[in-house]
Amino acid sequence: MFGNLFEEEEEEGFSPSPSAGRVAKGGEEPPPPRGQSQLSGIKNQGGTCYLNSLLQTLLFTPEFREELFKLGPEELGCLEDRNKPEANLRVIPLELQRLFAHLLLVDQQCASTADLTDSFGWNNSEETNQHDVQELNRILFSALENSLVGTSGSTFIRNLYHGTTVNSIVCKECGNVSQRQEDFLDLTVCVCGVSSLEEALWNMFVEEELFEGNNLYRCAQCNRLVRAAKSAKLRKLPPFMTMSLLRFSFDFAKCERYKETGRYIFPLTINLRPFCEQTDEEDSYYSYELFSVIIHKGGCYGGHYHVYIKDIDQLGHWEPPEEESKTKTQKNVKEVPVCETHVAKDDPLSVLTAVIAQEPSKSVLLDQLGQKLMEKTGSSWSKKFRKHYGPIGKFLQSHNDVFILVSNGTRVALKANPTSPMMESPSPVEQTTGLDPPSAQEPSTTSTCNQSSPDQEAEPEPEVCCGDGGSHWFDLNDSAVTSIRESDIEKQFQGKESAYMLFYRKTQLHRPSQALKNPLYNVPPHLVQMAKEETGKLQQGREEFESTNNSIELRLHLAPSYKLENGALQPINIEQGGVTTLGFDRRKTVGDLRLSIYQNQELWEGDMALTVAKSLPAGLHLYNTLTDDSVSLYSAGIFTNSDLFVWNGREVCGATVLTGANWEPVLLTVVRPSLGEDGEEAAVENGVGAEGEGLEGDDGGPGLKTEARGFAGAATLREVQEALGEPQESLLCQEHRGVNGGGQGGGASGWRVFPPEDMQRTLKELALKDGDALLVLEPQSFDSNFFNRSGDVVTVTTPSDCRWLLVEFRPHGGGGGEEEEDRRTAKVPASGHMLLREVKQRAIEELQLQEQLTGVECCLKQVDRTGKLLPPVCEELSVREAGIRLMTTLVLCLGTAPKPSQLFLHFSVGTAPSAGMEMNIIVEQTCTIKECLKAMLDTVGLEGNGWHLRRLDWCEEVGEPLMDEDASLSELKIITGETLIVSEGKLPPKGFLKLSVWLYVDHSNNSTVTMETELNHNGSSEGQRLAVMSVGGDISELISVGHVEITHEDTLDDLKTQVLTLPALQSVCVPTPAFLRVWQLEGRKLARILRGKQLTLRKLKLTSGTDICVQQLLKEENLGPKDVLLRVQMGIPRERCYYPPEELVWDASRDSSPRSLRTALAAYYGLCPDSLLLAKHQPDKHTWEPVSSWSQQVSKRKKKKKTDSLLGAPFHIKDGDTIGVKNLLIDNNQDFCTSEDEQGQQRLREQGEQRRKGGQGAGSGDAQTVGSEKKAGPTKPRKPEVALSINVGVFR
Repeated sequence: MFGNLFEEEEEEGFSPSPSAGRVAKGGEEPPPPRGQSQLSGIKNQGGTCYLNSLLQTLLFTPEFREELFKLGPEELGCLEDRNKPEANLRVIPLELQRLFAHLLLVDQQCASTADLTDSFGWNNSEETNQHDVQELNRILFSALENSLVGTSGSTFIRNLYHGTTVNSIVCKECGNVSQRQEDFLDLTVCVCGVSSLEEALWNMFVEEELFEGNNLYRCAQCNRLVRAAKSAKLRKLPPFMTMSLLRFSFDFAKCERYKETGRYIFPLTINLRPFCEQTDEEDSYYSYELFSVIIHKGGCYGGHYHVYIKDIDQLGHWEPPEEESKTKTQKNVKEVPVCETHVAKDDPLSVLTAVIAQEPSKSVLLDQLGQKLMEKTGSSWSKKFRKHYGPIGKFLQSHNDVFILVSNGTRVALKANPTSPMMESPSPVEQTTGLDPPSAQEPSTTSTCNQSSPDQEAEPEPEVCCGDGGSHWFDLNDSAVTSIRESDIEKQFQGKESAYMLFYRKTQLHRPSQALKNPLYNVPPHLVQMAKEETGKLQQGREEFESTNNSIELRLHLAPSYKLENGALQPINIEQGGVTTLGFDRRKTVGDLRLSIYQNQELWEGDMALTVAKSLPAGLHLYNTLTDDSVSLYSAGIFTNSDLFVWNGREVCGATVLTGANWEPVLLTVVRPSLGEDGEEAAVENGVGAEGEGLEGDDGGPGLKTEARGFAGAATLREVQEALGEPQESLLCQEHRGVNGGGQGGGASGWRVFPPEDMQRTLKELALKDGDALLVLEPQSFDSNFFNRSGDVVTVTTPSDCRWLLVEFRPHGGGGGEEEEDRRTAKVPASGHMLLREVKQRAIEELQLQEQLTGVECCLKQVDRTGKLLPPVCEELSVREAGIRLMTTLVLCLGTAPKPSQLFLHFSVGTAPSAGMEMNIIVEQTCTIKECLKAMLDTVGLEGNGWHLRRLDWCEEVGEPLMDEDASLSELKIITGETLIVSEGKLPPKGFLKLSVWLYVDHSNNSTVTMETELNHNGSSEGQRLAVMSVGGDISELISVGHVEITHEDTLDDLKTQVLTLPALQSVCVPTPAFLRVWQLEGRKLARILRGKQLTLRKLKLTSGTDICVQQLLKEENLGPKDVLLRVQMGIPRERCYYPPEELVWDASRDSSPRSLRTALAAYYGLCPDSLLLAKHQPDKHTWEPVSSWSQQVSKRKKKKKTDSLLGAPFHIKDGDTIGVKNLLIDNNQDFCTSEDEQGQQRLREQGEQRRKGGQGAGSGDAQTVGSEKKAGPTKPRKPEVALSINVGVFR
């Protein structure tokens, strides 16, 4: 019911209005004209669809409309006088007249009811609230009757809609008849338990109600209680019969409203003779035909209204609905006569041309073109042509030499046969604006409307029956109006979208021939003039909007201001630019634009070509030339800020210009060597020594120079080489991304040499784009040490790569013991290919440490951003190979540097090391885990076989063990700088799991424990005891009983058997493994019961290191995958406590609904299921959640109702949950809370109050509890329903 919530989106293609989807440049876009139905809809103000449906029904009730139009200003007043204090206005009828005139005559897609609702006295909330259309029907008629008191129209509503029923009670003893007459505006008929309208009327007016037995009637004549019969009959039939269907009912059992969606049949014509008191009239007196059906879509608390209406006066243009036209056109296509001109149906151009040529006006409305195409080919554009030719709109634009848009862009015609405005069918707007209302004496032979002059006497008019085949049905859905078939009414017999109000008219009512297809019929002249002025304003506004919206700014580039350079056009004077701005209407043609430019450029001589241009990084490039002067700029694809180049079409400044996308220029950066006279030494001298300079200047740094050059995209590399003036033996190279650049290792750059076969390929084929670098090398360039070639890769090491490294000496190995003055630094000249051994040697010489470090091992270490020292680097690698950036800091420390085949590892014994406390070791990459472990144990002086290695995880905590001791470090992808942990304990065999086992001990002899039980900590030493508190307050314990090693492929029964072999469980008496229950511990909670005795541990998703808890049972247990272990407590009658809890295994495999659980509990306690009341305990909130069935609304498409599952939302019942049970036969207290629960709730409230006051609140767990309490609180109450009212006032 809210706005367009239920309205269908328009299909892709042409919109009913030519301006749909357009963004306005300035101002608001005027409302679009009427659609193809030529009927106007009504705009929804937010929730007024019920009002719109009723108003459309009244508008298409000609007798009501004409009676309303008979009331002139002398009786109702004028709205222009509303501000005068002495004016006596009847505002509601006046606004209704204006709205009807607007809907009939103004060329607008939809009208607004804002003025009408203002006259009702409604505010914004009334316009957005949902109301009942049956209630509105009575209130609106009552307001109209009150508004028209004292006028000639004071009785027209009574005459049209009011009928009379008579209720009779006949005494069975004396035959006395007691009657009471009642007036009705509409008949309210029952839907529940009734299959059709005739059956409901039969029950109301034919069936008798007997008073007998304990329900006797007191007869006034007999003066005692007697048997009697009550009946009702229709005494007076109104011209229009309104039937209100009682779709909404109230369920007293559930205390809620619901909507009747069952099948309810109503006829198109109905004879009311059997239901009338007097039956001696002709059949036509009792015969009614259906002409309006108001439909409600949705539920009892909200939805949407729309209306099916029969166009009695044939005011609209009806076309077959799309679904039916598809079937009909497919049949018609098969019956095409042989003599018809053959059209190639696979060619969309010939099909569309034939469609338009066959029309009498030689043009087709844009929104009807798809329908015409379907009738021609039997298939829609989307199915047949869209895949290959795109949307139909773009196809028309691309063939602007064949098609042309006319009538302000609303119709399409062939260019050879432009349509004439006189050929187009006039709309009500054109009729109103173009013709004065003719007199009633003039015969009406066309759709042009006739209007009787008030001064002339109307001649008798020939009448036609409105029930002929000319009247059609329309669906008026707020602003949308669509054609429907009469058979579509049958779809509204049932479902959530079904008929709600029925409007019948007597078949005796006939319409004069002058009223057919004449919207001006009997409309007062002042309203006709008002509609004419309103239409004129709308047309003017649309023209102004189109003019503003179609005004574009063009950028004209004049040829005399440009020159051809680097494959693109460049302005001769960069400051002036050579660009001229021109404002133009895009609806005008290319010829108009050419003429305008001629007039502005008086000195232009010769031919003038207009070519679409585009500014690229290389310069201005030309594309397609506009050659057809008759094409509009819009059809030619010219939009605002488009660039147009004005030239002679051949050359610019004597140079031939290549146009088109293939010749788009590419701006490349050409790189060439630039060495000094003394070769490499001079370059090095220039490159080294300038501290702090950038890695690369604008010219590429010393040693390389760059130049930006543009080339045509269709030019080959060979042509580029020739354009650069390079010999054929020179090499062209492209920057190679796969080689380390300057960011890694000091950065020599890598270039890939283009092979000889690529020299004949174009720049576009080689995927070269703007900004790409192209290195040009001559053969003698490799004589320098700056250029090295290996295969097809050239490495360029320019002097800009020869920088420095800062080496800092820390005599104490980088620890915090040395003072700042003990540290010494030296700047060492270095390059990317320099070995680190040489860097270390130069640093020792610069720092003068030869004597101090004689016979002492030292190494170089990098420093990260936090100042932490990284592992030592291999000195046999170059700066680039080691990944060291130039102009960074290295630390010279005491210690041994690893070789290229070795790894430098940190390790610790027992736990994860603190920063700086780990030990170091250098081992070979091929070393196995076992050999690495032995080396670490030898380093710390430990012996024995009870050790294994573990890695650190991403949290820097001890992670999973390294299980494969025979694997090498390189195979396990262990790298330099990684930390390993030496842990105590022997590894289990491959494929084995090591599980920690706990024993659950319940001192209260209860064999269950709640799932919310938390462990104090996660220790695993044997014999450790952990206190456990159950929900009922019983104290239990978890005792660590050791570990078991078992394979992934062993079953749950094998696990139980192996657990029973632990020494700590020798005293536990368990006959078979079925007497043992296994829990899995997760996150310090007993998470789940392991079930399925034949399932493997792999399928149970157990991993090494998992903690399990075993529990001794008093009987065998074999839980299925859908069995749920519940802790049930029966409430003690008339007391706020429960009997001791008991275990119940509930089979939820077939049915997990509340009824299934109630049935299982009833069987367990031996009670009737309907006498049980259930609730689930929420221990974190100390509340009980009642378990009951709930209903879900299911759409018509769903055949099967979704079952309610307690395993899902909102209950999420799982193993260990506590279910409270109340026996309503002996206990009428439905409150499950105990005194302990109330105390817990009080504690939560106090904690919440403390947190609000800023005091010391509880932990995060309590915060979560309070948060969950808020979520589980009562839902937001529904907005109270407000009664509908219309304020009549004092006729203002």
